[in-house]
Amino acid sequence: MNQYHESMGNKGPTPEHDLTMRGRKLLDITGVKHVESFDNEEFLLETTMGYLSIHGQNLQMKNLDVDRGIVSIKGKIYDLVYLDDHHGEKAKGFFGKLFR
Repeated sequence: MNQYHESMGNKGPTPEHDLTMRGRKLLDITGVKHVESFDNEEFLLETTMGYLSIHGQNLQMKNLDVDRGIVSIKGKIYDLVYLDDHHGEKAKGFFGKLFR
């Protein structure tokens, strides 16, 4: 399978969005468009499939490849949550808390 698939329009290839977790200690994410914010307890990423919030303890960015849209995070991972239109109120509340 190709690492990239063609997007609509003239924007060029869009990386596929995949998650690979190893032992709740290392998370590799592809298809990352933008890193909104991060600290040692939470990462907020904009991916090709919506916003992704990662919660944990002692989280650190191990690798960032902006050209290929790849982020690697290490630490103890508690949860991964997509904030999309199906959870509009939840996402709105989350962003409201984030930008106070």
